[in-house]
Amino acid sequence: MSAAAYPCLVADIGGSNARFGWLAARGAEVAHIAVMPVADHAGPVAAVRAYLQMLRPLLGGPLEAAPKRAAFAVATAVVGDSVELTNGHWGFSRAEVQRALGLEAFLVLNDFEALALSLPKLQPSQVRQWCDVTGLPRQGLSAGLNTLAVIGPGTGLGVAGVVLAGGEWVALPGEGGHMTLAPFDDFESELLAHMRRSFEHVSAERFLSGIGLPMLHGAVAAVRAAPGYRALSAELIVERGLAGADAICVETLEVFCALLGGFAGNVALTLGARGGVYIGGGIVPRLGERFFASRFRERFEAKGRFRDYLAGIPTALITDTLAALSGAALALEQQHD
Repeated sequence: MSAAAYPCLVADIGGSNARFGWLAARGAEVAHIAVMPVADHAGPVAAVRAYLQMLRPLLGGPLEAAPKRAAFAVATAVVGDSVELTNGHWGFSRAEVQRALGLEAFLVLNDFEALALSLPKLQPSQVRQWCDVTGLPRQGLSAGLNTLAVIGPGTGLGVAGVVLAGGEWVALPGEGGHMTLAPFDDFESELLAHMRRSFEHVSAERFLSGIGLPMLHGAVAAVRAAPGYRALSAELIVERGLAGADAICVETLEVFCALLGGFAGNVALTLGARGGVYIGGGIVPRLGERFFASRFRERFEAKGRFRDYLAGIPTALITDTLAALSGAALALEQQHD
């Protein structure tokens, strides 16, 4: 895309907050990032106008503060003109937003599609690698490392990939979080058997997400026949597990990390993600050192004859909560006239 197509606006819109950023030119870093509560604005057009009003003193007036193109990453499936946030009150027409903001082009991506597109641009300061032995995820066609994957336990479980093809990065969005969860040992088989009493299909998201963590906690308590069990929110399970205040919460976090490792290994095998597998989402960063002391990596590699194949694939945790903005920026950069 030519220099005349800039400046541009990028956004990452979730149920609670909308993050906006500014692209002054092709290849520029996302600048002037602002986090705006979704509840404070009637919709994306109102939020964008408020954001641009904030920028005008910095950019020199209304003409300089008028974006020519925009890319929004949204926490919902993107099909057709109408967009409805899964966990928020915003709903909008893509055509109407483009017309109201006077945009030459307007891209709307699923949030994990944008996060996948951010992977090739992530810097060491934005991630934490699993260990020095596996190193940081990397890419390069000559080494066959042209595919990366990201898995994000948040409210749900997002999965996406990105592959270098024809000199451009192409996102591979999907619904991998709804793949059937596989047990590794007898205990995990018992956990899934417990869940199958309530659900015909036990997907990975049933355990590996914000909505699933309380279900995993309940399953651990049931299999362990824990006395005095009471249901807890995901936040309390993490809090009590990290504090060591509740044995069932501690074991829930241990099982969560182990299951996540096994699932991540499956994704790596499915996509051939030899360049690396990233962990995003809001849950794992809260676990801190507990995650890096867990069985995640052990289970990631525990694939029998393909152990050596997986041992060579790096894994890393995304620590930058604004990473999806750079993915939206890359989508604009790669847009063709």
